[in-house]
Amino acid sequence: MSTQPNILLIMADQLAPHFTGAYGHPLVKTPHLDAIAARGMRFDSAYCNSPLCAPSRFSMMAGQLVGKIGAFDNASEFKASTPTFAHYLATLGYDTCLSGKMHFVGPDQKHGFKDRITTDIYPSDFAWTPDWEDHEARIDKWYHNMQTVKESGMAHATFQIDYDDEVAFAATRWLFNHARDKAAGHEKPFAMVASFIHPHDPYVARPEWYNLYQDDEIDMPVYVPEMDELDPFSQRLSDGIEASTTPLTEAEIRKARRAYYANVSYFDSKIGALVKTLEETGEIDNTIIIITADHGDMLGERGLWYKMNFFEHSGRVPLIMAGPQIANGAVSNACSLVDILPTLIEFGGGSVDMVGEPIDGRSLVPLATGGTDEVSEAIGEYCAEMTAAPVYMIRRGAYKYIHCDMDPPQLFDVTNDPHEKTNLADDAEHKALADAFAKEVAERWDGAKMRDDVIAAQRSRRILHHAMEITAKELGPSHGWDFNPPSDAGTQYVRNHMDWTVAADRYRFPPEGK
Repeated sequence: MSTQPNILLIMADQLAPHFTGAYGHPLVKTPHLDAIAARGMRFDSAYCNSPLCAPSRFSMMAGQLVGKIGAFDNASEFKASTPTFAHYLATLGYDTCLSGKMHFVGPDQKHGFKDRITTDIYPSDFAWTPDWEDHEARIDKWYHNMQTVKESGMAHATFQIDYDDEVAFAATRWLFNHARDKAAGHEKPFAMVASFIHPHDPYVARPEWYNLYQDDEIDMPVYVPEMDELDPFSQRLSDGIEASTTPLTEAEIRKARRAYYANVSYFDSKIGALVKTLEETGEIDNTIIIITADHGDMLGERGLWYKMNFFEHSGRVPLIMAGPQIANGAVSNACSLVDILPTLIEFGGGSVDMVGEPIDGRSLVPLATGGTDEVSEAIGEYCAEMTAAPVYMIRRGAYKYIHCDMDPPQLFDVTNDPHEKTNLADDAEHKALADAFAKEVAERWDGAKMRDDVIAAQRSRRILHHAMEITAKELGPSHGWDFNPPSDAGTQYVRNHMDWTVAADRYRFPPEGK
């Protein structure tokens, strides 16, 4: 690209593209997302690389699959030695900033971002470590269950609303400060990630968003097989989240989906606030905006909730880009979040020759700018709770293949069977394709070794977490890894060491007379 554009990556948590207006849902109101899609490029087959928060985010930032970087679950350390797109953008001359959730685990809570302006919302230590040696045991402190669905509805305040309001405020203020610096002669472009927790469960929304919808208009899940018809992996998921033992009424399902839709609209309002800030700072025409999520939400489809599987509502993510040189249209090629790193490098004027470690993604710039790409592929790995062996996913062209050593294989034609009702793995007409996928899985992955690696990592982290708990009891929780954003009140607003008129000039934007 001829000049370096700013980059604003806005991320939702647990947002399935199916539940947005931009991807065709007839009810869910996402006007700001729709507007970006209307002038940009919508990717219709984008996937996460692991359907769980931390692994997905680490994989996206590193451009590498979770097995390579040991990002197995929500308590896996994201190693400081792993280069991220924030590191590469910094070397390309960007001011980098993270506002909001990235679920970093470990003592490094910045991973290349120059500024991190909020804390995270979840623990940064090893507390949420699964146990594959006792994989059927529930960890009630943090495992999902159906009580979350039953308690859906409306409230004026939640910890998630508090958090996302802070994320949006901090991001807006940082963007204005960057514009103030630019007005004073600072010419570096910015790359910001603004990452929100909504519409992640609990499904609880403020009245103004909840009342956008009515119970009787909420659509119900399309495909819900009987419990005895579930594949073995889905059965384990159902048992793990207690869906198999806690029946839900139709009213409870509608209420949860209504609140989820409401929180999708709430997240959309944050997109609107950030876009408005770009307009007010004069940066809208020089900023590439990327909207995505870490994974989706089943939201009752197939009788399942939340994520932790590679079915479409869990494994697919929204991916929309708009800005300078981005074409207008839609892309059918399969792609995934590991493609974000090489894409951002190319947007920033670099090339994949600068990467410090081999990456698994490809640049989406050719597709985003209206070109073509012969590759249509997304690869996934899941190594967290509700299983005791790695789960692998290959989406190529119209087909998706899912493999786990514990379970029968699954093959779906997601183009003609988007709700994945028919498993083609044992279909005679698809035998050659299923055999080819099975051979590829065997050649690409050593499942037994990965399982051993996961169990070894889990054992060591449980020991470390126990030791850290003892330290926390003695010194207090503030001695852990949870990020505490720096704040120097002595330099904010008007203080004795400055002339108040100088402060007024600094904070006024645009500057007087400009």
